[in-house]
This record gives sequence, structure tokens and C-alpha cells, in this order.
Amino acid sequence: MNKKLDITASIVLFNENLKELTKTVNCFLEINLKKKLFLIDNTPNSLFKDVFKHNEIEYIAVGKNIGFGSGHNLSIKKVKEVSKFHLILNPDVTFKLNVITNLISELDKNKEVSMIAPKVLFPDGKHQYSCRRYPSVSELIARRFSFLKPLFKSTTFKGEYREKDLTQPFFAEYITGCFQLYKTEDFIKLKGFDERYFLYLEDVDICKKIDVLGKKKLYFPQEEIVHVLKQGSSKSIKLFLRHTSSAIKYFLKWGLK
Repeated sequence: MNKKLDITASIVLFNENLKELTKTVNCFLEINLKKKLFLIDNTPNSLFKDVFKHNEIEYIAVGKNIGFGSGHNLSIKKVKEVSKFHLILNPDVTFKLNVITNLISELDKNKEVSMIAPKVLFPDGKHQYSCRRYPSVSELIARRFSFLKPLFKSTTFKGEYREKDLTQPFFAEYITGCFQLYKTEDFIKLKGFDERYFLYLEDVDICKKIDVLGKKKLYFPQEEIVHVLKQGSSKSIKLFLRHTSSAIKYFLKWGLK
């Protein structure tokens, strides 16, 4: 069956900054490809129902907050046999016109790669360490409690591949979930995200599943995006507890490192 669309994308919405979200949506709509964007609204009152009207956007009202992975998974049945590539996209990401087409070109020529992601920058231009080694317990603890970071500096630096030349492409253990471009057929084979994670570590988990599939993840810094990055779990006790719950589920599933 011929693919009708070059690319589909999904964005899960909750308490979003409308200005940031509009920039993200416009970045995707501007690319010169046959495409469709799924806006999956996790707000209880369908807050974003009438915000974006476009023939390349499909709005999905969930009616409650089902979480990040479960939200993105609502697109699985809609993209199967429909698109060649599928983009997992955060609502606070912006990118230049040719980023996606260039990443598709790179992904398309490498049969062993299921997912590709670009270099990620903060809005001030500083580098985000978006490609990582699989986390250890001590690394996750150090990242959640900033006063512990000096004690675990070597651990967190190793986890961020800081000893590598991050200007060159390489196969990373995992790549954070703000922007993950998949071959749609592989995203389907993976069955999307593990829905046991409400929020956090579902992006690490799906990278583990890519390993099980016998495929790879390519970090490709020749292309770059800008990500605002809220870091909510360091500011909210509720999100901190979500993060802790996800970490427990992750290590019970994959074992301690």
C-alpha cells in the first residue's frame, strides 16, 4: 500500500503556553511535505478545541489527563499505513524549515535506525544534553536533588556523553522525548510508549524497546532545534512524585544499572 503522507506528528497538550505552542505548530505546518499533525488535548475541558483550524491538523479531545505516552499512543491507529515517518513533538519546540526534511533523508537511508533526533538548544543558545546513556539510580537521584550534583558530577557527565565529540553523529543509548522522529512502521512495531508511565522515563523506556527490536537511535547534531524545557519535576512535588513513580517502574522492568 502506498503511503499517502510523508510524515505525521503528534503533540500532547495539557497546561501549555499558547504562544510557544503556536510557534511549534507553525514550524510543523510550514514544512514542504505531505503531512498531518495530531493535537491530543489532555485538558479536562478541551481547552484547545477551537484554537487551531487547519486541514493538516486533526484535533483529538481526550477529556482527561491520561499522560504523555498514552496521549501520543492515540495516534498509532491513525498513522498506521498512512505515513512513512512519525514525529513525537513537544509543544515548546521550534525548528527551521529544512530540519525535518534533512532528518528524514538521513533516517531513510539507514535501515538499522528506527529513530533520529537533532541537537537540542535552550532558547538562549546553550546546549541541552538530550542524548544520554541509560540512567543509573544514583544519576537520577543526583538530577532531582541539585545539592547532590557536585558529589555525582562524574556520573552525570558520563550519562550525558560529555567525553564524546557531540558535534558528530553517533548511536546513543537514549534520546530525550521532546523531538523523536521515527520510521512509522517501527513506531507501530514498538506499540508506541509503555502506558504504565504516566509521565517521565517513557522516552528512556521506548529506547530500550528499540534495542529489543534490534534497531538503533541516531543522534544527528548537524540539525538543531530549540526546546524551552520546563523541568517541572524539580519545581512541583506532584511532578516529583510522578518522576519517582516512573523511575521505580523503569528499574523494576529493566533492572538496576
